[in-house]
Amino acid sequence: MFLIVRRHSWVRWMCLCSAALMLSCHYAPGPRTEKPLVDRLLEPVPHDRYADDVGRFLAGLPARSDNPLAKFQDSTAWAKHRHELDRAWAGMEDERLPAMRAFQKAEFGNNPSKGSPVFYPFSGPDALMVTVFFPQSPVYVMVGLEPAGTLPSPKQLERKNLELYLAETRSAVASELDRSFFITRRMDRQFRGQVTDGLCLPILELLVRSGNTILGFRYVRLDDRGQIVERASDYHAPGRIGNKGLEIEFRRDNDQSVHKLFYFSVNLSNTRLQEDRPFLSFLSRLPGATTFLKATSYMIHDPEFSIIRERVLSQSVAVLQDDSGVPYHFYLPPTWRVQLYGEYVRPYGSFRWLEQPDLRNAYLTQKPKPLPFRIGYGSRAVPSNLLFATKIK
Repeated sequence: MFLIVRRHSWVRWMCLCSAALMLSCHYAPGPRTEKPLVDRLLEPVPHDRYADDVGRFLAGLPARSDNPLAKFQDSTAWAKHRHELDRAWAGMEDERLPAMRAFQKAEFGNNPSKGSPVFYPFSGPDALMVTVFFPQSPVYVMVGLEPAGTLPSPKQLERKNLELYLAETRSAVASELDRSFFITRRMDRQFRGQVTDGLCLPILELLVRSGNTILGFRYVRLDDRGQIVERASDYHAPGRIGNKGLEIEFRRDNDQSVHKLFYFSVNLSNTRLQEDRPFLSFLSRLPGATTFLKATSYMIHDPEFSIIRERVLSQSVAVLQDDSGVPYHFYLPPTWRVQLYGEYVRPYGSFRWLEQPDLRNAYLTQKPKPLPFRIGYGSRAVPSNLLFATKIK
């Protein structure tokens, strides 16, 4: 279990003293050891408020003092942007988010895994749902196929048609606010150059709008050993596997707790993942995580995604998912304890052929708890469902 680092000066002093004592006891330095992953994940990011400034600008929130983007607020384009976003977020902020937070507190607030890192494969830019369902987790590791993207400079924003650009950024998060997930085919268009060059901007926008302040931001990647290292924004991997990502440190406005969010661009299919030793090494040093799976296009049902499925099952202490996550028959006693929520009918639309009879039978026989909000595919047309599986020690 990870703990939030307390940055007190006396802790640093004690660490320095201990290090000096250890060195004084040896005539020659010992072999160099890698820093444990837990330390690298919680290592502070150099603080720079510009990422927060960009997030507030895109989220339709008033600029803080000395924000270099404050000048845009006087434009009719930004005024319209703020009005449209306030309307788009109204249902989420007034109804769905309070229901989700109440559900989280009642169902997971006292769970032993509440302070574990959260692994969110097939996430897209969905920083909203993962931080709502797991507010006490110190670290979130999101993984998707889309590129990480970059922060635009004030000069780059000045050169844009602001009205068109802001309208496109609103469109990019519309399905998340309306349906609780990002639509894959739209992401392929929007986040590969049409609106942005990756997921950086929608991630920042969702974090800031849902009550967080961005403290630090940097571009990262995984090196050959699976270690997190800093990279240039325009870094080009020497081969087809780059494992490029983002590292964001943020503070919750309501309780002032500090958290980390990582996003890595990784192809999770077996064909590519078996070649991606750095990412597999990174995952192997992330045990005891809670995994979140939602609106995955049922990819983890496919044999071509068996490697990531087995990693989820072997390394997670708990899994929260809808029916597009790991098939129900993998959550068998005595390894897993399962709690069902909502209602299950066959998958919606083009996924209907992936119905799980054993899951349907479990909903008929195991007395599922109510789910007071809609989430996942078909959320307007069919009932929503969630499954929370905890590993039995």
